[in-house]
Amino acid sequence: MNARETAWRLFSSELNSATYEIKGTDEKSPSYVVTHLGAMVNRVLVAGVLTEKENVGSEDEPMWRGRIQDVSSGNFYINIGRYQPEAAAAIADIEAPEYVAVVGKVRTYTTNDERVFVSIRPERIVKIDEDTRKLWMLEAAQATWSRLNAMKKATSIADASEKDLVDAGFSEMNAKGIVTALDQYGIPNSAMFLKTIQSALRTILPDSNIDLGLPEDMSDVPEELDIEPGASGQNNADMEDTILRLLDELDADGKGAPRDELERRAEAEGISSMELEEVSNALMDKGLVYEPNLRYLKRI
Repeated sequence: MNARETAWRLFSSELNSATYEIKGTDEKSPSYVVTHLGAMVNRVLVAGVLTEKENVGSEDEPMWRGRIQDVSSGNFYINIGRYQPEAAAAIADIEAPEYVAVVGKVRTYTTNDERVFVSIRPERIVKIDEDTRKLWMLEAAQATWSRLNAMKKATSIADASEKDLVDAGFSEMNAKGIVTALDQYGIPNSAMFLKTIQSALRTILPDSNIDLGLPEDMSDVPEELDIEPGASGQNNADMEDTILRLLDELDADGKGAPRDELERRAEAEGISSMELEEVSNALMDKGLVYEPNLRYLKRI
């Protein structure tokens, strides 16, 4: 069983502005799209409004293209082919416009004039409600804020190498991503990312009149973005215990728990589809569960 890559939470403005890719050295090694804030992205968890979809294949062998709008008025672009049967079946039953969440791998395409476009190849796509979308916006805003502050800290160390950043407390992956981003793009313009965060927070808290000031630097902003989400209220440990219990209850024939039934039961326990994906990934990272195939999840 291969360890899963982190499913990054980021807005379309950060993903679509990325142009540099670190390609895997062989068929099984991952490739990464490096963003201006130093995220080394292989997989993402994104949410927004599916504004349009189109089957550019055939009825027998569909190939779906879609566009998902996020809070920044930017768009995530998705492509679903024959190797994503679960996602293809799901999107066929979703009518735009609709709130959706997508977990998938990123890919890049370079045109003849050297322009780079980023798209997502979904592993799963599910309908969500407005509260779940707001939860994702909060998580993406907090994650973007954290990356902005990590970049601020890194650029305060003159000519920092990966080793310098690791010595300063960065993980090896974050150190590599930040150094690569600075080499490829230079110091990022923080205003673009702060504007997106501000838009997200104004959507989550429409009566709060949030104004980040949109500075060009990060010298006067706090290190953490601490706003309580209107989520299930359960902590991760409680949700993990719940999911493990449901896996035991739903594994009637030893093949594992059917994903669709697990999602239905988890929702009844107050765990959203997006939270279920996050908890499932955490349990896989801990070696407690695995996917015998895309439609089942099973305890080890």
